[in-house]
Amino acid sequence: MHDERILVTAALPYANGAIHLGHLVEYIQTDIYVRFLKMTGRDAAYICADDTHGAPIELNAAKEGVTPEAFIERWHRAHARDFAAFDVDFDIFYTTHSEENRRWVYRIYEALRDGGHLVEREIEQLYCENDARFLPDRFVKGTCPKCGAPDQYGDVCEKCNTAYKPTDLEAPRCAVCGGTPVVRKSTHIFMRLSDFTEFLKGWTSAGTLQPEIRNFIEGWLAEGLQDWCVTRDAPYFGFEVPDRPGKYFYVWMDAPVGYISSTERWCRERGDRTVEAYWERPGARIIHFIGRDIVYFHTLFWPAMLEGAKLALPSRVIVHGMLTINGEKMSKTRGTFINASEYLEHLDPTWLRYYYAGNLSARPEDLDLNFDDFLNRINAELVDNLANLCHRAITFAHKFFEGRVTTPDPEVEREALGYMERIRAHYEALEFRKAVREICALGDFGNEYFQKAAPWAQRKRDPEAAQRSVTTAVNLAKLIAIALKPIVPRISAQLEEELKTGPLAWSDACFDVADRTLGAPRPLARKVERQQIDALLSPKEPAAAATKEEDTAQDEVATISYETFQNVELKAGQIVAAEKVKGADRLLHLKVDLGEAEPRSIVAGIATSYGPEELVGRTVVVVANLKPRKLRGISSQGMLLAAEGRDGRLHLATLPDEVAPGTRVK
Repeated sequence: MHDERILVTAALPYANGAIHLGHLVEYIQTDIYVRFLKMTGRDAAYICADDTHGAPIELNAAKEGVTPEAFIERWHRAHARDFAAFDVDFDIFYTTHSEENRRWVYRIYEALRDGGHLVEREIEQLYCENDARFLPDRFVKGTCPKCGAPDQYGDVCEKCNTAYKPTDLEAPRCAVCGGTPVVRKSTHIFMRLSDFTEFLKGWTSAGTLQPEIRNFIEGWLAEGLQDWCVTRDAPYFGFEVPDRPGKYFYVWMDAPVGYISSTERWCRERGDRTVEAYWERPGARIIHFIGRDIVYFHTLFWPAMLEGAKLALPSRVIVHGMLTINGEKMSKTRGTFINASEYLEHLDPTWLRYYYAGNLSARPEDLDLNFDDFLNRINAELVDNLANLCHRAITFAHKFFEGRVTTPDPEVEREALGYMERIRAHYEALEFRKAVREICALGDFGNEYFQKAAPWAQRKRDPEAAQRSVTTAVNLAKLIAIALKPIVPRISAQLEEELKTGPLAWSDACFDVADRTLGAPRPLARKVERQQIDALLSPKEPAAAATKEEDTAQDEVATISYETFQNVELKAGQIVAAEKVKGADRLLHLKVDLGEAEPRSIVAGIATSYGPEELVGRTVVVVANLKPRKLRGISSQGMLLAAEGRDGRLHLATLPDEVAPGTRVK
């Protein structure tokens, strides 16, 4: 076991919209790395939170007629649901709208102020007379003053990555109403980023960045660092500056601080860690995974803030490229702007994890989700090569030897372990594409071995040798389960059940599945069908007001037959026990009496709406015939019905006490 503490973060998703496939590149990449670290005995934690402040949230909440708090809570639930569906396993997924974050923001602000790194000055800002408000950077659009790219926001160009002021934009316009803003004066607080120039030159050249990113940063440092405005005018949803009423911290002043506050929350929930051990004392490694679009903030502003507050600095910042789909930027009109929930309606999340891994390297390269290649690689590599070898081996053990395995071949083991060493090295170096290639090579080696041994023929002349061949192939399946586990944990979990190994770590990479009876085999992966991809990529209807005819058509599509409804088994269930799920802010583990021999175990995402003590004794409506699935390692054997209220909370569908547990709801 390694003693080093490792804290790994992914950039905080903004609580103003759905998670899409571009976002998932980063969360899956980071998840694969953390799973690998944990499998190799490292003390690693995956920390994330929703980024919940800023003018877009304040304005969009107002449009929907809800409070910003209710608005961000709804998006937090949606984000948590999407991440769980893609097996992104955070140790904590918190929020920047928390008292922990407020305290840390104030602490950093006061350290920068007391250190002389903040200055107050009057500046000219863009003001929309139509909307009667100063326009934050994300509410101004125009032409980049450096590269001429059109339709850029008022803080940073998404094409050339240059940071600038909204007033620097050419032909600016209000992103809300489209009008031309005027210039007005306002007093704001600035961070003297140039105070940290020498520090940043040393930090960025100390192996913390990829070479391609370091070259970017050197160019910015050579140009000279500009003072950074860290406040915004009201109205603004965020933290008010403690000694400046009516001024609020800019979102980038509090968003990355969410890494620290989420760590604090996680440590407190665990009970055996302290935030100081990660952010105030030496001995921990902090690794940030980010996209190329936020490099400036994470490699200049953020380390300067930490240095000014005498807090721990990131050991590494890993930058990935952007996602294209079929060679083009994601586009709603072409059907390639795909949200996570839309993908899940048509395709298996395991497929996306495998495909992303097979295309990710340690360099900040763009990743193209080419669906022809996607279909071919999932079907040929994951299904026909890897899953097929594992499934065949276990199936043959049951078909010919009643599921019994004996002693594997040590010569094959020696050769197979060479593949495992190379796979481990690729994971360690964040070369997931090379790791997948080597895993497929191990699969090829295993399939070739199995075909040459031909135990189906061998058993007629030498049953013991045939059983040994099958046992060897079963142990190759075990190595594949280990090698694939960071990438496709669901497949590996099923193999762990069938091989009866328990949870596998990298230290288990050996041939020791012997002298036991295996579990019954089930198909490990299914093939992608072309029509599934076509359905996903079919152009989406534009979001416009529907006519009565369109409404009627949509209603007809949404209807189901009475027989279909009858297949959904809704039952009354009485909650007899409830407790929080450790490390999961949104989940409760319930025991629900459905009139059966034992109460059902159900994991429900209602912890932000109900405390455990409120639920015991309630009679709720349960979908009783859902296929069980594991959440946070707990078997969930049903689902509760609930609706979201105007207050943003979930409200359970409940029944009076007179309805007995197990009663069918019709």
